[in-house]
Amino acid sequence: MDHRIGTREEWLEARKALLTREKELTRARDELAAARRALPWVKLEKAYVFDSKDGQVTLADLFEHRSQLMIYHFMYGPDWEAGCPGCSFLCDHVDAARRHFEHNDLSFAAVARTSVDKIEAYRKRMGWTFRFVSSLHSDFNYDFKVSFRKDDLAAGPVEYNFRPQTITMEDLHGESLFYKDADGTIYHTYSSYERAGEELAAAYRFLDLAPLGRNEGPDGNMGKWMRRHDEYGT
Repeated sequence: MDHRIGTREEWLEARKALLTREKELTRARDELAAARRALPWVKLEKAYVFDSKDGQVTLADLFEHRSQLMIYHFMYGPDWEAGCPGCSFLCDHVDAARRHFEHNDLSFAAVARTSVDKIEAYRKRMGWTFRFVSSLHSDFNYDFKVSFRKDDLAAGPVEYNFRPQTITMEDLHGESLFYKDADGTIYHTYSSYERAGEELAAAYRFLDLAPLGRNEGPDGNMGKWMRRHDEYGT
């Protein structure tokens, strides 16, 4: 172990200084959340239809009886044998959280560009109970900039996370939020990509409090330790 050792008095002084910074971050997070809610909403003009184990469902159906919907854009290409490990890590947190947020007017569904059979087999393997539907026969992933056609990737940079990037994968991840008005009109309110999903992964919050933190190395590569939860072994 190579870490500075101090007295209790030194620790207390440093801890109080850190507390000041933590309070600043908390207030900044609250301000950022308010700014997020203040973004203009965009009316959806296209009716999206997905495939599910129960047949076709619309985006409106995914709201169930609630006015708000979160979609997790899950990385799972049609030729993949299993879902993305990172997306699986994040989605392991959903069922526990949704026991609460569903009672505060928010529905959740994961969407992946693969077959329903693959989705259902993988969901059973992972033990998830949240709604998980297929966009394989929909433009949904392409319209929300999380999937890219081969020709577009070959032509040059594509838009991901609101900027042009050179991407090599056809499917990436993100989150999109929607609001459904009383008359059935649906609005797109927010989307985020890349590291923004970390905010949904409570395991990271636990690790960030631990002495060694995420223990991922200087490059922050979660693949050095993280596995699908049934692949850790003993």
